[in-house]
Amino acid sequence: MSETEDRAAGGTLAHRVPDLGALELLLAVARLGSLGAAAREVGITQPAASSRIRSMERQLGVALVDRSPRGSRLTDAGALVTDWARRVVEAAEAFDAGAQALRDRRDSRLRVAASMTIAEYLLPGWLLALRAQRPDTAVSLLAGNSAAVAERLLADEADLGFVEGLSVPQGLDSTVIAHDRLIVVVAPAHPWARRRRPLAAEELAATPLILRERGSGTRQVLDAALGGLARPLIELSSTTAVKASAVSGAGPAVLSELAVGEELAMRRLVSIPVDGVALRRDLRAVWPTGHRPTGPARELLSLTRG
Repeated sequence: MSETEDRAAGGTLAHRVPDLGALELLLAVARLGSLGAAAREVGITQPAASSRIRSMERQLGVALVDRSPRGSRLTDAGALVTDWARRVVEAAEAFDAGAQALRDRRDSRLRVAASMTIAEYLLPGWLLALRAQRPDTAVSLLAGNSAAVAERLLADEADLGFVEGLSVPQGLDSTVIAHDRLIVVVAPAHPWARRRRPLAAEELAATPLILRERGSGTRQVLDAALGGLARPLIELSSTTAVKASAVSGAGPAVLSELAVGEELAMRRLVSIPVDGVALRRDLRAVWPTGHRPTGPARELLSLTRG
């Protein structure tokens, strides 16, 4: 097969059409009448510019530039190719402007969905740090249980999510950002506050507790630790409500250690040790499978690991 036939039959458009850098160089040669000046304008050396022009001529199969001591002049074919190159570069500039507009729109907002403990006790600090980096990004926070976070992400109603359960909801990718521990707490007047021995798992499972609702990460961890035997005294849909009920003396509660630091320090709640129950959990950032966070979502994710 001849060289011409090989080019005609060959490969994809990307193999047959010069790249944008080569076309921009050719336009600069046409405008400035000098290969050296064109090389300086596009930020490469003159030998590199000469090599790029020769490579483009081989690719197209025609001579584009006549070189002489007086400068560089386009051939007739070069002048025609330059007209085509100008249209390609203008189209690329329009493409670039459109892509930038899409990035600007993406970067102008960030939608975060987070389960309750993370939303209340960790996200405020992360969002303040993000605000310092991106003061023009508007952030909205949707707080709910881990199941609701997954639903928001899969419905494209959030750009990044945070969950607290034992497993990653189906359809999501994740990374561990922190660790947490659930603890049993009671009001100081509760009989457990005066006990000297840790609770046994069986006693905890037999006792009605103030619990988060099913679907929450906290409930998922507790149910797994007790083999699904946790008995609800009251089921509430927020950490704050569970904590307030425990402080009021309504009964024992199981809460994140993150959520009760102040209450423990002020003796409004008492932590009760438990034997034989694994109540540690991973806190995770999550996003739809195959769609790694970009823009502000990626920056927020990096702040959670700081």
